[in-house]
Amino acid sequence: MSGTGAGPWASLEGGLHSLITMCDHLVIAYFLTINTCYLVLNLLALGEFVKRAGRAPFAGYDDAAASPFTPPVSVIMPAHNEAAGIVEAVRAMLLLHYPAFEAVVVDDGSTDGTLDVLRKAFDLAEVEYVMPDDVRVRGRVTSVHLPRGGPVPLLVARKENGGKADALNAGINLARYPLVCMVDADSVLDSQALLAVVKPFSDDPMRVVASGGVIGLANGCTVVAGRVVEPHVPRDTLGRVQVVEYLRAFFLGRIGWSKLGGLLIISGAFGLFRKDVVVAAGGMDPDCIGEDAELVIRLHRHLREQGRDYRVVFVTEPISWSEAPTSGKVLARQRRRWHRGLTEIMLKHHRMIGNPRYGRIGLLALPFYVLFELLAPVVELAGMVLVPLSVLIGAVNADYLWRFLLAAYAYAIVVSLLSVAVEEYAFHRFTRWRDVWGALVGVVAENIGYRQLTAWWRLRGMWDALRRSPRVWGAMPRAGFGAPGEGEEGGAEEYEVREDESGRAR
Repeated sequence: MSGTGAGPWASLEGGLHSLITMCDHLVIAYFLTINTCYLVLNLLALGEFVKRAGRAPFAGYDDAAASPFTPPVSVIMPAHNEAAGIVEAVRAMLLLHYPAFEAVVVDDGSTDGTLDVLRKAFDLAEVEYVMPDDVRVRGRVTSVHLPRGGPVPLLVARKENGGKADALNAGINLARYPLVCMVDADSVLDSQALLAVVKPFSDDPMRVVASGGVIGLANGCTVVAGRVVEPHVPRDTLGRVQVVEYLRAFFLGRIGWSKLGGLLIISGAFGLFRKDVVVAAGGMDPDCIGEDAELVIRLHRHLREQGRDYRVVFVTEPISWSEAPTSGKVLARQRRRWHRGLTEIMLKHHRMIGNPRYGRIGLLALPFYVLFELLAPVVELAGMVLVPLSVLIGAVNADYLWRFLLAAYAYAIVVSLLSVAVEEYAFHRFTRWRDVWGALVGVVAENIGYRQLTAWWRLRGMWDALRRSPRVWGAMPRAGFGAPGEGEEGGAEEYEVREDESGRAR
């Protein structure tokens, strides 16, 4: 009897061991592939920087700034409870080195006196204004304000709260010029930011429909008169890790994808678009948390279905600085929200994935984002459970554990170190050795605790999207811009928009 029962159990146990072993090998292969992909993107970015070094003396920014043929731009800044940093951000916009532009600030139902701060700083007066309706806006625009003191290219609109995407749509309607540049209210722009991001439109005006710019972290930097005058790596570990993360994924990764013609994300913190194409595509989607990436993918879809020849590009110059989360709680909300947005976007545009009709977007870029961005937290957490479990039950030996650690973490550290080296080679922004060492500390810290936490937060964001829970943008305290150590108390908040039971923002 005992022998009869032992046979099926032994077969089941053997099958379980084989299954776990196979999963372990798949996890290792997954990490090797994703890190190799990032390595390739870094090398592509390095090649672009080498070309840029040869072209830099002939960039022609001074000529473009003086040329009457440089296309005018409307810079749109949505703001919700941004009183802490809004004045510095607007001043930075107004000091841009550019021949013809306007700044359009949309106060999306702030409750912290954002409009009052702007009214005092720029001597605003309410004016009558006919609101165009190029794209649909949910929150009604209640007032429009212009500076009293002369021809300052600033327009401030006050509207009912409807979310960031809705505020951007209102700004698109208010924009007078053919190019619209979308920036975050917690961003500080370099003086040549517009010249850099407009250059692709001037070089290839018939095909370029959108261009994105480099986003740097302003945490720890010294900001004077709306300009980052001393870039530094933050002193706290959380800030250092985010610097490395931005370099690898949000900076070098996007340059690599731009080189491949598969750029899917232009950050909402700084992106330039042809207004007519955005309007034709329907504007921003107020029902999607990741409205910036969703717009770019929808533009790809719209233009490819029309059979048009177009380009979406990423410029390599560091031109915009944003404030990153300074606490784990706020960072958790941000990453959970980001991954929910990514999940919603992939579900919304799932027919494009693997579809040859959409070229390299459908066959390369979208499958990459599904496998190595969307599913990354699932595999990361599965590996953390399966590999130690396999060692404990004897499915694999300890040598295998070391191979896993090398593939998943040591390789990732090497790729991140290369990211820091490539960025320093290209721009050499950090003049102090303390900043370089701080970035290296961030490289190591990213893989010890941080990655595991973000994987959990991202997994929760995916689950939120799959079960269609009410969207909550969440509050993000701002320290505001200034010298390091200033403005640590108080501050404004990130968009805090919740949905009621019907799914509408309130």
